[in-house]
Amino acid sequence: MNPTERQAALTHLTTVADWLRWSFTMLSKAQVYLGHGVDSVWDESLQLVLGALSLPLECDEVVYQAALLPEERERIFDWVERRTLKREPLAYITQTAWFMGMPFYVDDRVLVPRSPFGEWIERGFEPWVNAEQVHRICEIGTGSGCMAIAAAMVFEDAQVDAVDISGDALAVASKNIEEYDLQDRVRLFEGDALSAVGDQCYDIIMSNPPYVPDEEEAGLPAEYRHEPANALFAGHDGMAIVSGLIEQAANHLTDHGVLFVEVGQFSEAVTRLYPDLPLTWLSCAQGGEGIFMITKEQLLNGRQT
Repeated sequence: MNPTERQAALTHLTTVADWLRWSFTMLSKAQVYLGHGVDSVWDESLQLVLGALSLPLECDEVVYQAALLPEERERIFDWVERRTLKREPLAYITQTAWFMGMPFYVDDRVLVPRSPFGEWIERGFEPWVNAEQVHRICEIGTGSGCMAIAAAMVFEDAQVDAVDISGDALAVASKNIEEYDLQDRVRLFEGDALSAVGDQCYDIIMSNPPYVPDEEEAGLPAEYRHEPANALFAGHDGMAIVSGLIEQAANHLTDHGVLFVEVGQFSEAVTRLYPDLPLTWLSCAQGGEGIFMITKEQLLNGRQT
C-alpha cells in the first residue's frame, strides 16, 4: 500500500470494529491462502486484529467500539501488510498457533501446526491403543513440539521423546515445553528420525513428517514458502522419510506398539510403495486426511512377504 493509503487508514480507522472491517476487506481483496489452521477470512481478521491488540478471541464485543491508540493502529496496519503483501502465514505474524485447543508459540523456524493428528491424540488413539499399556511415546519431526506436548497431556503417565533434525525447530519446541511445564516428561532429541533415539523402544511412534514431493514446490501458495523447506519436502516422490519410518519402526516398537504416520493427500504414494502392508487409514471427523496406523506385528509380517 502506498503512503497515501496508509495515512488514510491510520487517520480514519479509529475503533477495533473499523480495523476488523478494513482487515477483512484487505485480506479478501488479496485472496490470501487459508491453509494454516484457519478456514475463513473473517476468522483470520479476528485473530490478526485482536492478536495485535493482545486481546483474547472471546473478548466481549463491546470492546469493538473502543478507540485505538496511534501505535495500535500502526501495528495492525503493518500486520495486514505482512499478511497481504508478503504473504506471511497468520501464525508467524501473531507468533501463536492452536493445536488441540491449546496455544503454541511458533515462528518461521517451524511448520505451522495444522495436522488432523490432534483429533486422534485427544482420543488416546482408541481403539487402536490401550492407554494402560502406554509408557513411552516417540514423535518424529516434532517442529513446535505441539503433538508431543499434547500426547504428554493425554497420556499423563507416559514419557515422550520428541525428535527433529533441526536444532532451530527444537529451540521452539523447548520454549513450548517450558511454557507447559513438561520438561520432566518431554525430552528433545536432535537427529535423523529414529536413528536419533538409539535402541529405545516405544508403545506409540507418531509422525507428521515431510511428505511433499520436491516437484510440487513451484505450485504451492506463496504462504508455504515462508515455512522451512526441510519440514515440507522429502525427495522426488515425497516418501523418503515415510519409507524410513515404515522400514525402521518395528525395531523401535514394543510388542504391542503401534506406528501412526500422516501423509496428507499422498496416501496413494504409500500404497504403491507398500502394496502388501495392511495399513489402516484413519478417518478424521474434524477434517483432514491421510493418517495411517500399523502394528509392530503387521510390520514384521510385512517384511516376510
